[in-house]
Amino acid sequence: MAKNKHLTDADRLQIEILLKQRCSLKRIAAQLGKSTSTISREVQKRARESDKFAAHYPHNRCAKRRECQRIQLCEDKPNCARLCALCSRCNKLCPAFEEEVCYKLYESPYVCNGCPDESRCVLRKRYYLHKQAHDAYCEMLRESRIGANITEDELLDLDGTLSDLIMRGQSVHHIFANNPDRFSISEKSVYRYVAGGLLNAGNLDMPRVVRFKPRKTKPIEHKVDNGCRIGRTYADFKKFTEDSEIPAVEMDTVKGGVSGKVLLTLMWGSCGFMLAFLRDRNTSRTVIDRFNALYDLLGAEGFKSLFPVILTDNGSEFSNPKALEFDAQGNRRTHIFYCDPHASFQKPNVELNHEFIRKILPKGVSFNHLTQEDVDLMMSHINSYSREKLNDKSPIDMLDFLYGAGLAQMLGQRRIPANEILLKPALLKK
Repeated sequence: MAKNKHLTDADRLQIEILLKQRCSLKRIAAQLGKSTSTISREVQKRARESDKFAAHYPHNRCAKRRECQRIQLCEDKPNCARLCALCSRCNKLCPAFEEEVCYKLYESPYVCNGCPDESRCVLRKRYYLHKQAHDAYCEMLRESRIGANITEDELLDLDGTLSDLIMRGQSVHHIFANNPDRFSISEKSVYRYVAGGLLNAGNLDMPRVVRFKPRKTKPIEHKVDNGCRIGRTYADFKKFTEDSEIPAVEMDTVKGGVSGKVLLTLMWGSCGFMLAFLRDRNTSRTVIDRFNALYDLLGAEGFKSLFPVILTDNGSEFSNPKALEFDAQGNRRTHIFYCDPHASFQKPNVELNHEFIRKILPKGVSFNHLTQEDVDLMMSHINSYSREKLNDKSPIDMLDFLYGAGLAQMLGQRRIPANEILLKPALLKK
C-alpha cells in the first residue's frame, strides 16, 4: 500500500468513476492502493452540495410535503386552487418550511454518485467531482504555503527579542545557542522573516548576509486570517451595494523604501477627499490601531456614517477584517470587502489619487523622516487642489458640503489658498 503519497488528479478521476459504478469506499481504496480512511476523508471533505432537482418532479424539499394541504401562499395568485406542495415556489414562501435531508448522505459513500434514486430524488444532493476536488486541493496547498506560519502576537514577541540582539551585532546562531528555550522556530525561518521585512531588523544589520547573492524570491506576507476573503469578495461587495447608495471608501497602502514607515490611505470617491496616516510598519496591527484611533475621534455614529463600507486590496496588512469591522465591545462599525487579486482597477479612485502623493513623495523615497504633521500638511495641499470632475471644486469643499463644515479640520486637514498649493518634494523639505 502506497504511503505518504498525495492523491493525484488521476486518482480523483478514478474515485469519481468508481463511485458512479456504486463501488464501496473499501473497494476503491484497494484499487488505488490507499487506506479506506484516506478515501473516506477525501470524499467527505471535497464533495460539493448541489441544488439539482429531479426532472418532472415538484421542486419541493419540505419534510411535510406529502401531507401538506396548504393553498394560496402566493399573494399574486389569489384564485389558484392548486396545492402549494406541488408548486416550485412553495419552499421560498411557506413559513412552515422544514428541509428534509437524505439520510444516505450520513452513511458511506456520503455522496449521490451512483445512487439508484438520484434521477427522481428532489432532496439536496452532494456529488464528488474530480476536477472541483483537485482544484480545491491545489488551492489548499497554495494557501498553506503563503506567508509566515506565525500569529501576529507571536511575531511581535519574536521581534521584540530578536531585533534588538541582531542590531547589537549578534548572529542569529549565537542568539539561538544562548537562548534555546525562547524560540519555537528555526534559524532559517528567522532569516526568511528578516529578508521579508517582517522584523525591525533588516539584512543590513547582518553583515554576512548582505554579502550573499540575493535569491529570486517574493517578499513574505504575513496573513493574519487566510480565510479573510470568505464572504468579502468583490462580487459580495457588488451584491451588498447594488440595492443601496452606500458610499464606499477605498483603502490602500503607499510604501516608501524597502522597509520602514508606510502610509495608510482612505478615500471617498464621491467627493475625492483622501486621508493618509503614517504607520511605523506595514502590519495589520498598525492598521487596527489607526482604525481604533479614528473610532475614538469620531465616535461610533460618526465613524459609521463616514465608513459604512470599505473596499481594499489583498495586502497582508488588511488580512484581519474582523478587528476592523468590530469595536472592542463587539459592535459592528463597518463592512470590509476585498478586490479580486491583481485587479486594482476595481478601486480606481484611490489608485489615481496616489499620483498626487507621488508628486511630493516619489517612488523609492523613504518615509522614515516624516511625521504625521508632515503627512497632514501634504494631504491638505492635495485636498485643496481643484478637480475638473468636481466642477472645479476641491475635495475639502465637497467634504464640507456633504458631511458638514468642521469635519476636515477635525481630521487634521485645512484649506490651502489655491495659489499657495505646492505639489513638489520641496513641500516637505526641512
